[in-house]
Amino acid sequence: MASQGNQQLTAAASALNIGNAKVVIVKTAWNAHITDELSMGCKRVLLEHGVEVVELTVPGAVELTFGIQRYLNAHSMVNACIALGCVIRGDTPHFEYVCQSVTQGITMINTTSQVPVIFGVLTVDNEQQALERIGGKHGHKGEEAAMTALQMIDFVRRF
Repeated sequence: MASQGNQQLTAAASALNIGNAKVVIVKTAWNAHITDELSMGCKRVLLEHGVEVVELTVPGAVELTFGIQRYLNAHSMVNACIALGCVIRGDTPHFEYVCQSVTQGITMINTTSQVPVIFGVLTVDNEQQALERIGGKHGHKGEEAAMTALQMIDFVRRF
C-alpha cells in the first residue's frame, strides 16, 4: 500500500498513459537492508499500476550507472529505469566522490538516452536518516521514485 504522502499521486497516476510499461530497477547490494526496502516500496507501486518490473543488483552506488547503461544497450523495450542506493556519510571524503559520481552518471544517461532514469539514491549523514526515508517521517523514497517513473513514462508518451 502506498504511504499517505503518495496517495494523491497514486490516484493521479491512474489517469496516466502507462499501459504495457516496463521499468528496470537497478539497486545496490551495499546497504542492502535499506535498498531492499526502497525496492520493495518501488515495486509495490509499479505492480499496483500494472507495470512490468525487472530488478537488477550491482555491488555499490558507483556501479549503478554502468548497470543501467548496460541494460539499456542490451534491451530496447524499456520505458524507465530507477536507480536505488544508499550512500551514508563517513569520516572521509569518499561520500562526496561517490555522490558526485552517481549524480553525474545518472544525469549523463538522462541527457543521452531516450529512457528516463529516476534518481532514487539516498545520500544521508547516518543510518537513522536512511530509515526515516523508507517509511518513516520522510515518507518512502522508493514509492516516490516509482511515482516519478510513472509520471515520466506518461510524459515521454505524450511526444
